[in-house]
Amino acid sequence: MNIKSSTTILQDYNGFSKYCHELDEPVILTHNDEADLVIMSYETYKRMGACNALQSELLVAERQISEGTSIMIHVDVIETMRRKINDKKEKNNC
Repeated sequence: MNIKSSTTILQDYNGFSKYCHELDEPVILTHNDEADLVIMSYETYKRMGACNALQSELLVAERQISEGTSIMIHVDVIETMRRKINDKKEKNNC
């Protein structure tokens, strides 16, 4: 866990920004020796958001499987995607 005092960002924003980008994970800022904020680069934030979204989708899929919902096999998924892409292309060419 990466912990820095809030004065770090006040004293050297550019250095702190570089540190966050190089670290590529959240940094906890303290104020009066207590955790106050969590700071991260925008790239790290986007990646964490994508991971959270994927995790949510996987939880839905796991629930559907446990409930006995029928699932598509890989070949069928790819074929469905190709069909939708081709349909969209055809509509845009008209």
